[in-house]
Amino acid sequence: MRRGRSKEKRSVVAYRQSNYQQLRNPYPPMKIFSDDQIESIHLSSLKVLQQTGIDFQSERAVEILRKSGAIIDSDNKRVRFDPEFVMEKIATTPSNFIMHGRSKDKSVSIGGKGVVFSMVSSAPNVSDLDRGRLSGNFEDYCNLIKLGEQINCVHAHAGYPVEPCDIDPSVRHLDAVGAMTRLSTKPLSGYAIGSARMLDAIEIVRIGRGVDIHTLLKQPSIITVVNSNSPLIYDKALLEGAIEMALLNQPVIYTPFTLAGAMAPITIAGALVQQNAEALAGLVFHQCVKSGAPAIYGAFTSNVDMLSGSPAFGTPEYAQATIASGQLARKYNIPLRASNTNASNAPDEQSIYESQMSLWGCLLGGVNWIKHGLGWIEGGLCASYEKVILDAEMIQMMGSFMQQPKVDSYTLGVETINEVGPGNHFFAAKQTLESYEDAFYSPLLSDWQNFESWRDAGSLSASTRANRIWKQLLKDYEQPTLEESIEEELNYFIEKRKSEGGVKQT
Repeated sequence: MRRGRSKEKRSVVAYRQSNYQQLRNPYPPMKIFSDDQIESIHLSSLKVLQQTGIDFQSERAVEILRKSGAIIDSDNKRVRFDPEFVMEKIATTPSNFIMHGRSKDKSVSIGGKGVVFSMVSSAPNVSDLDRGRLSGNFEDYCNLIKLGEQINCVHAHAGYPVEPCDIDPSVRHLDAVGAMTRLSTKPLSGYAIGSARMLDAIEIVRIGRGVDIHTLLKQPSIITVVNSNSPLIYDKALLEGAIEMALLNQPVIYTPFTLAGAMAPITIAGALVQQNAEALAGLVFHQCVKSGAPAIYGAFTSNVDMLSGSPAFGTPEYAQATIASGQLARKYNIPLRASNTNASNAPDEQSIYESQMSLWGCLLGGVNWIKHGLGWIEGGLCASYEKVILDAEMIQMMGSFMQQPKVDSYTLGVETINEVGPGNHFFAAKQTLESYEDAFYSPLLSDWQNFESWRDAGSLSASTRANRIWKQLLKDYEQPTLEESIEEELNYFIEKRKSEGGVKQT
C-alpha cells in the first residue's frame, strides 16, 4: 500500500503522517521457547490454579464461579480450577472480534495478524518541555485525546491518557468518558472500578455511537483493563466492572502485573507461569459470566532493578516475556495485549531505546493490542507530549516495516539496471522518476538534513522538534461533530448522573 501525506496547508510547522490504516503483521511470530517448554509453562500454570488457586475478592464473582463449577474454599474467596474446567471455559473466547469506533472507518479488528496501537493510559502526571511535570488535569487529558485523534497511527484509547485529578472522583468518569466520546471517533474505553462507573461509561459510549443496546450487544464498542493484584488476587471493584462488561458483550483485557523478583518469581519462566495462571483465571471468569464474550490475554511481565527495587521496563527480559506470551496466547487462540514501555524519567535517549526493545518484543511476539503505545515515560507515572511524537515516529516506521516489499518484473529492476549501466547513477532513471515521491518511508519527526543545514536551522534535537509538532497537531485539530440529537442525549445523561451524585465513594 502506498503511503500518503497529510495536508499541510494549515500548518506553520510542517509534519507528514502515514495514512490511517489498520495494521497487519505479515511476519511469522518468533519463538523464545520450544513447544515442549511452552507446554511445561502451561501445565505448571494449571497446577497453580488447581493447587494454590486465586483469591477473588467479590462475592458476586465468587458466586458466578461457584455456579459454573469452580472449586471455592471455605473462606469464599480462594478459587481453585480443575485443568479440564479451565480449558473448557477459555475455548469459548473469540479468537478475533471487531472494536467499533464512532466513525465506521475507525473500527479495528482484534486478533489474528491485526495490530492496534492505543495511547498511554492511567498516568497520574503529565509533562512537556515548556511547563515541566504537572499533576494530571482535565485540560491536558482533553489535549492528549485530541492528539490521539489527530495521529494516524493511534487506533484506539485504552484508558485515560492522563488522570484528570482536578475533577472529583465521584463524577470524574462522566466528564472523562464524555470528553473522550466527543473528541475522538476511534474505539474508546472506561475504567472497571465498580459496576456503576462501568455502566455509566458503557452508556456514554453507546449514546455517542448513536446505537441501541441490541446493536451494542453485537458490536463491541468500549474496552477496559482488569489488572490482577499480583500475586494471585483479583480485586472486588475491578471484578464488579468486568461482570458488567461481559454481560453486555464488551471486551476486557485481563492483565497480570507480574514483575519478576517482586510480585512474581525471579526467573522469567516462573514469572510467566504466574502470569499465565492469573490471566487464565480472568479469562475463565469472563466466560463464566457470559460464554462467548470477547476478551484479551494481557501480558505485562517485566522485572525489577534488584539494587533499588524499582520496576524496570523495556528490558531484554520484558521483550523475552512478551514474545513468550505470544506463544501462550496463540496456544489458546486468544488475542494478545502487551505494552510499549520504558523506565526513563524524560523523553530522552533512554526512553527511545527501551521503547524500541518493547516494540520489537511486541512485533516479534505477534501482539494484537499494544497498550501505552504513545506517550509513556517514568514507568507509566507520566504522560509526555514529546514522547507521544517520538513514539508516533517509531510506530509509523514499524507500520512501514510491516508493508512487505513487492517483488515483480517492475520492482526487480532489470530493465532499469540495463538502462543505467556501469558507473552511472539512478537519479534520472525512468523508474526513479516514476516512483521517487513515495518510494520510501517519509518521516514524521526525523531530520535528514546534513550537519550544516541542521546547524543553520537551529540545531534542533528530536525532542525539541517533537515539541513543535504536537503543538501544531493541536492547532490543526478539528472536533468531530455529533448529531444534535446525540449531543442532547449525551448531555442529559451526564448531567442526570451528576445530579444524582455520580458514584458514591466507599
